[in-house]
Amino acid sequence: MNNIIRLSEAASLALHAMAFLASREGRPTRVKEIASSLGVSESHLAKVLQRLGRQGLLKSTRGPKGGFILGRPAEEIRLLEIYEAIEGPLLPEKCLFETPICDGLYCIWGGLLEEITKVARNYLAQTKLIETKRVFEKKAQ
Repeated sequence: MNNIIRLSEAASLALHAMAFLASREGRPTRVKEIASSLGVSESHLAKVLQRLGRQGLLKSTRGPKGGFILGRPAEEIRLLEIYEAIEGPLLPEKCLFETPICDGLYCIWGGLLEEITKVARNYLAQTKLIETKRVFEKKAQ
């Protein structure tokens, strides 16, 4: 059975790495530095960043001064884009079981799961990446 709020490690890495890059204000940043700041595996992070790059959310450059930068200004990127680039569409959650056991009319959770998903989706859709970079700006001070 899954958690009430499903957020994979990959989606969490994507959101945090993008916020970190937003705080870098266009300076190319290597995977090693991002991974060190987040305390995560470089190889897993690299795979996540590659997926974000394929979606146009990141750009990468090679070489001594290379690294990752945002593909668009942080003011134009919504958290929902980042989440869905990794997880796919955020759809209403009706059951915690992979194969639903309720008939849809009656559920132990009532409409709570759908409401939680709706609130989370609205938050991600309304929140711009620029609003999250403060997490890392304060950490650097």
